[in-house]
Amino acid sequence: MSDIYESAANSLGLFSSPCLTKVELRVTCKGISDRDALSKPDPCIILKMQSHGQWMEVDRTEVIRSCVNPTYSKVFTLDFYFEEVQRLRFELYDINSGHNGLREADFLGSVECTLGQIISQRKLSKALLRPGGTVGKAIITVSAEELTGNDDYIELSFSARKLDDKVAASVSEIHLCLTSSLCLPQTVMNNLNPVWKTFKVSLNSLCSGDHERKLQCTVWDWDSNGKHDYIGEFEASFTEMRGAIDGRQVQWPCMNPKYKVKKKNYKNSGIVILNQCKIIKMHSFLDYIMGGCQIQFTVAIDFTASNGDPRNSCSLHYIHPYQPNEYLKALVAVGEICQDYDSDKMFPAFGFGARIPPDFKVSHDFAVNFNEDNPECAGIQGVVEAYQACLPKLQLYGPTNIAPIIQKVAKSASQEVHTKEAMAYFILLILTDGVITDMADTREAIVQASHLPMSIIIVGIGNADFGDMQMLDGDDGILRSPKGEPVLRDIVQFVPFRNFKHASPAALAKSVLAEVPNQVVDYYNSKGIKPKVPSEYQSSRPFGP
Repeated sequence: MSDIYESAANSLGLFSSPCLTKVELRVTCKGISDRDALSKPDPCIILKMQSHGQWMEVDRTEVIRSCVNPTYSKVFTLDFYFEEVQRLRFELYDINSGHNGLREADFLGSVECTLGQIISQRKLSKALLRPGGTVGKAIITVSAEELTGNDDYIELSFSARKLDDKVAASVSEIHLCLTSSLCLPQTVMNNLNPVWKTFKVSLNSLCSGDHERKLQCTVWDWDSNGKHDYIGEFEASFTEMRGAIDGRQVQWPCMNPKYKVKKKNYKNSGIVILNQCKIIKMHSFLDYIMGGCQIQFTVAIDFTASNGDPRNSCSLHYIHPYQPNEYLKALVAVGEICQDYDSDKMFPAFGFGARIPPDFKVSHDFAVNFNEDNPECAGIQGVVEAYQACLPKLQLYGPTNIAPIIQKVAKSASQEVHTKEAMAYFILLILTDGVITDMADTREAIVQASHLPMSIIIVGIGNADFGDMQMLDGDDGILRSPKGEPVLRDIVQFVPFRNFKHASPAALAKSVLAEVPNQVVDYYNSKGIKPKVPSEYQSSRPFGP
């Protein structure tokens, strides 16, 4: 099986696409052995990431002198991509006194994992693998936390008092501008004590996520003829605005620099008051994953006769001793990513379109391991083995019906709805070699599944015409059931494998999984379900409702 995995994961590494979010990693060690009987080690950890098969240094911690249980203050910040396998290696060195370089350092061992494994467990502890491959007594623990806040929204309620009257006859309309593109019109005209309407803005738009950034706020008497009169200005940061979260008022003097120079007893041109600051938390994909939401991965494989006799080398199901077929490549590429977010690593695997033993009746939702009571396989490796083992026992037949398998997974997903908690989200990977024959039933099944915590990925295997399959993917329009009911959410992603025939399997996984994080968040937001927040993270989060 190692050849299959090596081929499927050959180029898994860094991509140029925008990252989903940034995460911070903190590292501690326990029980580092003394290599020198006369002194304790001076440990340092180097973080490396695999890129195109090579281990590249990302960053390193400080050196902690004479310590066997170091807790490093250095924080590693990494871009996180759900749709990629990001392989990490933490290398532990004993830095000799008087030297900070690695040339004179002793390599004590390393720990390898993926970023997804750390994130899904929030805190990952592994024994150090020493030079030579033996397991040491030292334990490296890595904890993860998302850098959050920039996507959150805030509601602000401003007012002012005793503003300068810029027009002798009457006051027209006073605007408060927090930025050059964010100006608030007055709700009551002709009033030097204006109250502005409560408004909502993202932290990204307000201050680019920089809580200390000074905003140059201005106040204007807005005239309809376009000749606006400048009243004054003040500086404010989001950190200052947060003072109004608990109901207290935050005030700033509105200053006119010209008056300050010209008028001897000038104090201000009025007072601007923030009466309320309310933070509206926009929950992220990692909020749900770190809150305990598991990705339940299920695979369904097409065993119809159009695939060809598996004993024939031209068959799409042919098992080559060294080169995995397209079914295996797609399965491993997608499954290897999803498995990091499932704690028990047990994956249901089903087949459709074959006659199965003992009576050889056609089934469209049979367990690949032939255990209908427990269709789960141990890890992606177990799914691969079950797939290969079942091929000689089946009679490939037809037709290509996928509605039954969608309904089967949807039944499991529907049980999660009743919990009203974000504990499990289902991803169904369907691998098929031809256009489905139960399109009406499939459309109905997808529309019903769009109400559930579930996404569907369909990969077209082989060279068939998959034109009709594109309609299942909502990118070109809204999918509807035969009765006209629209999908509640876009949950289907379809791609032909041939589009990635000359690319790495990682490119396929990236294509089909990139939308999943938003689909997860959209589902739980639509149901008003908030992620669980682990107690150890509650105190360290920047802010929240």
